[in-house]
Amino acid sequence: MIGEIHTFENAHTLAGGVAGRILETLSEAVTTSGTASLVLSGGKTPRDVYQLLGSEDCRDSVPWSLVHLFWGDERCVPPTMPESNYRMAKEVLLDAIGIPERNIHRIHGEAPPQDAARAYEREIRSALGLRHDAWPHFTLVLLGLGTDGHVASLFPGTLALQERKRIVTEVYVESLKSSRITLTFPALNSAEEIVVLVSGKLKAPIFQKIRSSDTPEYPAQLVQPVSGRVHWYIDREVAEAGGGWDAP
Repeated sequence: MIGEIHTFENAHTLAGGVAGRILETLSEAVTTSGTASLVLSGGKTPRDVYQLLGSEDCRDSVPWSLVHLFWGDERCVPPTMPESNYRMAKEVLLDAIGIPERNIHRIHGEAPPQDAARAYEREIRSALGLRHDAWPHFTLVLLGLGTDGHVASLFPGTLALQERKRIVTEVYVESLKSSRITLTFPALNSAEEIVVLVSGKLKAPIFQKIRSSDTPEYPAQLVQPVSGRVHWYIDREVAEAGGGWDAP
């Protein structure tokens, strides 16, 4: 079993369900601990989620001054480039919620990959007050699923899949002919909660392979929280590809 699966009619209701879960989880964490941390993902479906979080109806549901934002991965580009995960989040979420600059912890993709990875690990440790050997216990990590089974920038066949000592690593993705910066699996799996978004026909085949396989053939199958929970949020197109549709 890959985790708890939540099904929705379409991409819009899926985004609404995820936004609601994020707001609820962050609010609970702030109430009980006085602070919370959210790891953002790139991609189209997360963009829809961020737009909802930044909307007039939702933006004041969480005391953002008590929330720290991080990124699961980043392309090696400046923050002003269209490909930047940070830029996307800034345009649709950060500018809308008025979160303090000190609470925004972006990956500096414009720096050399190795330097950016090591600097981001230092940033995470400093922001969360971690010892040198401790893993971050993010409140919630948001992930997308690639058609090849990757999550964050943990792609099939890359050395990053084997990293067990670092929170952040640089990775060269041969299929893309480019480098990226990504959180490692130990960092992701130390989170209190992980939410994976899967939407659309193109993602249906890989999701069904992951769901039906008992052996770890794809990176996404390594999403296995140590003590937290993992939730898969899928839409009807993905659910129907598995032979059935169970409305929520």
